[in-house]
Amino acid sequence: MKLPGSPPHSANIISMTGESVEMSDKEVILTQDGLKRLEEELENLKSVRRREVAERIKTAIGYGDISENSEYEDAKNEQAFIEGRIITLEKMLRNARIINNDEIDTDTVSIGSTVTVKDLEYGDTTEYAIVGTAESDPLQNKISNESPVGKAILGKKKGAVVDVTVPAGVIQYKIIDIKK
Repeated sequence: MKLPGSPPHSANIISMTGESVEMSDKEVILTQDGLKRLEEELENLKSVRRREVAERIKTAIGYGDISENSEYEDAKNEQAFIEGRIITLEKMLRNARIINNDEIDTDTVSIGSTVTVKDLEYGDTTEYAIVGTAESDPLQNKISNESPVGKAILGKKKGAVVDVTVPAGVIQYKIIDIKK
């Protein structure tokens, strides 16, 4: 039970990229694809991975003395990680706000948009999917609405030029296209 005036509960979550991200009881914004991926991960952890690690623990205990049994320690550590991830995923799904495709605007950049931007200095074009923090995966060009690029282009229209401050300086992007 949360007492009136008490701070919101806070915990760290592990994003899809394995990054630790602070999470409180605030809503978690997910696309339909992100929701599906988290539900599949949760199901796999509960139905497959739990069973596998329990078998590893059982096998390691069968080796005898567990005080110096690295297999046992490794399996127990993995079990703790799996249980923590299950708790994190369940909390994320409880607090999820799902962005439906019909909510995605193609006139302005929003979460769920796929945006093509052009680097005005080098002329390179890149396509980004704008997603919530828990769903971000920069290696797949899925960037968070809270990332520097995400913040800069969110709410902007096709043709807009934005400045993005990055550690190396400022990058100017022009929004070339916005789609669902």
